[in-house]
Amino acid sequence: MTNVAVSPVIPPIAPAAGSHHPSTPGNVRPSLPLPRLADTRIRTRATVYGLATLDCHGRASDLTVIRALGWAAGTRLNVRERGGLVLVTADRQGVFGLTTQGHLQLPATVRRWCGLATGDRVLLAADPADGLLVVYPPAILDSMITQFHARVLGGDAG
Repeated sequence: MTNVAVSPVIPPIAPAAGSHHPSTPGNVRPSLPLPRLADTRIRTRATVYGLATLDCHGRASDLTVIRALGWAAGTRLNVRERGGLVLVTADRQGVFGLTTQGHLQLPATVRRWCGLATGDRVLLAADPADGLLVVYPPAILDSMITQFHARVLGGDAG
């Protein structure tokens, strides 16, 4: 075996800014440019999110979301559908209410309108400032995510 010098694999450490460590021009590397992130990384709302699975009675539960709205068991609710979403607000005249366990029970008619079935996972989005809970069915989430990916990824998901 011959003695062959091998170049170091690990580059030398660049001195910290303001340091007077002796270095040669070849030892200092400029920092790499970092891409700017889109402004979508900054939250502008205080929406509280949760995921829930619909049981065979149309009940969904995420106590963090329900508590963020200030709702408790027995709170009367107005439940309606709009554009495939389920919109829920507290309403003293409401026909529906939170169960004694604090679960949201979606009426069968609303579940049919939105294509919801037992076992479906739904996104719950609570807007405490407006006292509104929005239930996003899987079909709506699919549509929203597909559109967002097309816009951000330019149709290239892979």
